[in-house]
Amino acid sequence: SMTKPITSALALMLIEEGKLRLDDPVANYLPAFREKSVIVSCDEKDCRTRPAARTVTVRHLLTHTSGIGYAWSDPYLKMLQEKTGLSEGDLPLLHDPGARWTYGAGTRVLGAIVEKVSGRPLDVVMRQRILEPLGMNDTSYAVPPEKAGRVPTIHQRAGGVLREKPNPAELRSAVRGDSNLYSTATDYSRFLQMLLNGGRGIVSSAVLRQMMQNQIGDLVVERQSVASDFSRPYPLGAGVDKWSLAFQVAASGPAANRRSPGSVSWAGIFNTHFWVDPKRQVAAILLVQLLPFYDDRAIALLTAFEEQIYE
Repeated sequence: SMTKPITSALALMLIEEGKLRLDDPVANYLPAFREKSVIVSCDEKDCRTRPAARTVTVRHLLTHTSGIGYAWSDPYLKMLQEKTGLSEGDLPLLHDPGARWTYGAGTRVLGAIVEKVSGRPLDVVMRQRILEPLGMNDTSYAVPPEKAGRVPTIHQRAGGVLREKPNPAELRSAVRGDSNLYSTATDYSRFLQMLLNGGRGIVSSAVLRQMMQNQIGDLVVERQSVASDFSRPYPLGAGVDKWSLAFQVAASGPAANRRSPGSVSWAGIFNTHFWVDPKRQVAAILLVQLLPFYDDRAIALLTAFEEQIYE
């Protein structure tokens, strides 16, 4: 999911160039979004839906207010996906667009729009516009064989026991706007440093402000439930924090030895975490390869890591 901010940055660059607009209906680019429905209620076999009260826009995708969720995080979507085999973007919405903050696959839909508008595959646009200019040479959707030995295996904690998951023979992922990039701490820190450096020739100051400041008004980041053993309820800061057009925005600092209010952050499913603190000019990244997401020990490590940095 640390892929999401890079996809969001690409979309914002296209918006600034006039090739896309924040309040464009998604249906302008993806006709399947012309008639979206919202889940009203579900039983163990199916869900009842109604037409969405308003159309999903590009802004909704960027702010996670579209109503698109994740099947691994919502039991209703999990049931519907198992029944239909559809991607989350093709399933009914969890709520009307703009009504609430719900973490989901909206950035995957955004990636499809970037491809449509630019006329090029997402990975090509990403490489040309962000990865190559920043020197992020170890970031891609596929790891070449000569670098495969540098990719750590994933472990999953279950019943108090850690089990290793061997890496596949081919380290190649589907190109998606919401996930699947391989990267390194050094590479991703270049992206974070760009944010601290005022955009560094990649994004303008206007785009940077939209990436770093609250863009959901009075709404707040809400605690997300889980529907699989991939995750525990998340995120920290739920109920008070905001969301920009790319990141979670800290509403307040919990302690003197923690990140400042206005810091932005997010994470990945294997307990990879980062934050950027513009006030104190700090960017930090902690990469763990462990399931479930928000594992108690991984969060304790993140907290200790952050406190040590600010001590």
